[in-house]
Amino acid sequence: MSDTRVDIILAEGTAADVGAVDQVMRAAFDPRFGEAWTPAQCLGMLSLPGVWLTLARCGGTLVGFALTRAVADDAELLLIAVLPERRGRGVGRALLRRAIDDAAARGAAQLCLEMRAGNDATRLYVSEGFAKCGERRAYYAGRGGERFDAHTYVRPIPRV
Repeated sequence: MSDTRVDIILAEGTAADVGAVDQVMRAAFDPRFGEAWTPAQCLGMLSLPGVWLTLARCGGTLVGFALTRAVADDAELLLIAVLPERRGRGVGRALLRRAIDDAAARGAAQLCLEMRAGNDATRLYVSEGFAKCGERRAYYAGRGGERFDAHTYVRPIPRV
């Protein structure tokens, strides 16, 4: 695969995209950590008010997505994933920035997220203004019965 950067096209997704989202999620999330959601979980979340799905395509191919929700003045990044072979090319950063912008447009004062301790994406989140605010011990249940801590992060969204 070439290292050439390809334009990233972001668009709103719908329930009809959950099958393709599931394929990205299965490729992106290591099953030993138990972080991936099922298609039914994604569909259930998408049916709720204040939830939106953002798709990232490069050259017409779905390469990543973000699932976000806003309730009152809080927003939460529920899921974000990028195909492993497309990481390091700005897709995750583009999705994260869109989630921040969309949360701001919905009146959120902050965007929260949670991830497995030791996740390589920590650098991205910190570089975009997120700060660790909590920890959930043994939150994720891995495939082999192992338990993994979750860290929670928050990023204020300035009022314009």
